[in-house]
Amino acid sequence: MNPVPVMRLVEIINGYATDQAVTKKMTALSEQLGKVPCVVNDYPGFIANRILMPMINEAISSLFEGVAGVQEIDTVMKLGMAHPMGPLQLADFIGLDVCLYILRVLQDGFGNPKYAPCPLLVNMVTAGYLGVKSGEGFYKYTPGSKDLVVSDRFTS
Repeated sequence: MNPVPVMRLVEIINGYATDQAVTKKMTALSEQLGKVPCVVNDYPGFIANRILMPMINEAISSLFEGVAGVQEIDTVMKLGMAHPMGPLQLADFIGLDVCLYILRVLQDGFGNPKYAPCPLLVNMVTAGYLGVKSGEGFYKYTPGSKDLVVSDRFTS
């Protein structure tokens, strides 16, 4: 999990033919490093991305469909679900291009339309709005500033 120095979780992936001795060794090493290992099987998205990316995609769809604004969506998830940051801000930090790529891997891997990326996400990535790394996504990022400012594209 990123950022590695901060996050305690290590998602250990068992491949179809992974020897259990390897899994045990990786679990022990993770614990020695002060991390919390979680062993999952090798399927697209594993666990973290399989659950996180549809949530982020649904937040983007909610914005796209006019259900709520950027701040409202993130505030509901922060205050109502006790998330440290909202899904749109998190998407900006992950990188909208990375989110798009992961959703496409999930969609291709499962052949399930529930993983289809929202058209807004596709359009933003195509236009170069990638989040923090490009300086703008759902929020604007100014070097040296910690202020969270919604992108002008999403303000009335």
